[in-house]
Amino acid sequence: MSGRKVRLTPPMFQILVAVGPEEKHGYAIMQDLDGLEGHSTLGPGTLYRSIKQLLDQGLLEETAKRAEDDPRRRYYRVTDAGAAAASSEADRLEQLLTQARTKGLLKRGSPSPTPEPG
Repeated sequence: MSGRKVRLTPPMFQILVAVGPEEKHGYAIMQDLDGLEGHSTLGPGTLYRSIKQLLDQGLLEETAKRAEDDPRRRYYRVTDAGAAAASSEADRLEQLLTQARTKGLLKRGSPSPTPEPG
């Protein structure tokens, strides 16, 4: 990934964040994402298609680790390029949130607009 700007889809970014500094298999990634408040669940097709894209781009790599209960279960870890891409995407999203707050779309410190009682 030499100097090339990587554009992550939301599922790809979410997967990199869910794996973080650990090694995780697909089901564990899905469980982590399901636990996030306000997050829409990734279906298995989207999850594994996104994992394949991350592998193909060198942002995620398969490890030699295997689960005792199911040796077919594959584990993944974020590469240095993947960490850099996730960091860059987080910065981009942070700038976008700052701009939204500046324009009055979000209250300062608020993760999302608060609906008015109706």
